[in-house]
Amino acid sequence: MYSFKNDYSEGAHPSILKSLMKNNLDQQNGYGDDDYSLKAKECLKEKMGNPDAAVYFVSGGTQANLLVISALLRTHEAVISAATGHIFANETGAVELTGHKVIAVEGQNGKITASDIQNAVDSHQLRPHAVKPKMVYISNSTEIGTVYNKTELWEIAAACRALDLILFMDGARLGHALTAEGNDLTLADISHLTDVFYIGGTKNGALFGEAIVFKNSSLCSEFDYVLKQRGALLAKGRVLGIQFYELFREDLYFTLAAKANGYAQQIAEAISKAGYEFLTQPATNQLFPILPKKVIARLHEKFAFYVWKEIDKRSAAVRIITSWATDQKWVDEFAEDIKNSTNPKLDRISGKGK
Repeated sequence: MYSFKNDYSEGAHPSILKSLMKNNLDQQNGYGDDDYSLKAKECLKEKMGNPDAAVYFVSGGTQANLLVISALLRTHEAVISAATGHIFANETGAVELTGHKVIAVEGQNGKITASDIQNAVDSHQLRPHAVKPKMVYISNSTEIGTVYNKTELWEIAAACRALDLILFMDGARLGHALTAEGNDLTLADISHLTDVFYIGGTKNGALFGEAIVFKNSSLCSEFDYVLKQRGALLAKGRVLGIQFYELFREDLYFTLAAKANGYAQQIAEAISKAGYEFLTQPATNQLFPILPKKVIARLHEKFAFYVWKEIDKRSAAVRIITSWATDQKWVDEFAEDIKNSTNPKLDRISGKGK
C-alpha cells in the first residue's frame, strides 16, 4: 500500500536533517533569537526583495492562520474566505473560536474574485448589527489545487485597498503554486501585493514549520506578544530557523515543489490518456480526477487516497497528492493501473457508466 493522501507523509529532506545534526550541539539563544533564525529571515527578505518585511516562524498552518487573523482583527471584525478555504472548512472553527466570524463566499474553482469581496462587504452594512469585514483570506495554491495568476491577485489587492481590507494569503503550498506550469507570480509579487502571507514548509520538505511574512513591521509591531501568549513561540526556535535557511539558501524549496508537481503531472497525463476528466484542471501537486467507483475500489487495493466528492451513483472525484519524496516506482505503477482500467467511453457506450 502506497499513500497519495498528502504531501507530509514523509519526514524531511536529508539536507535538513544533516544540517540539524551538524548544528545540534551548538549553543544558541532561545525563542527565535538564534543565529540560524536570524540568518533565515534575512535570506527570505532577500529572496522576496523586501528588506522591510517582518518574518516570524511558527510550527503549523492552522496555528499561522489563527495567529494572524486574531492578531490583526478587532473583536467585531470578520474575515472573508472561499467556502473551500482551510479556515472555513478544515480547521475545526479555530478562527471563530478566537471570536472572529468567517464570511464564506462560493467563488469559483477554490478562488475568490474582487466582485466576491465587494458583495461580501455590501451584505454586511447593517452597522452595528452585522460584523464588519476587515480581512480577505485566500490560499495559493488553493485547497483544490488551483492557482492565482498575477492579474487575479492584483485585482484582489486593488479591491482590498479600495475597501480598506487586509489581504492575507495562506501559503501552505505556496512553493507548488509558484512552480506550477503557467504561473506568472513570484515571491516578490506575493510580498508586494499581500499585506501578510505565510510560506509553508510542512508540506514541502521540512519536518514542520511555516514562515509568516508581513509586508512591513508597522502591521505587526506587537506580534511577538501574540506568539508568546498563544504558545507559538518555541524555546528551541533554532529548529525552525535551520530548516528555512536550508530550504531557501539555494532555492531547495522551489526545487522540491517543482519535483512534486512533476510527479503529479505524470499521473495527470495517464489519467487524461485513459479518458477520465478532472474536477479542477491539474496545475500543482494536487489532482482531483473523476473516476468510476469500481476503478476507485481497484486502485484502493494498492494505493491510499481520499474520495473527495461523489459525482453520481457510479463516479466520484478523488484527491491524489504527490510530494517531494514521492517514489517514481509508485507513480509509474499508478499510471499503469489507470491505463489498464476500464475505459469510461466504452462504459458509456455499453450503458454501464455515465
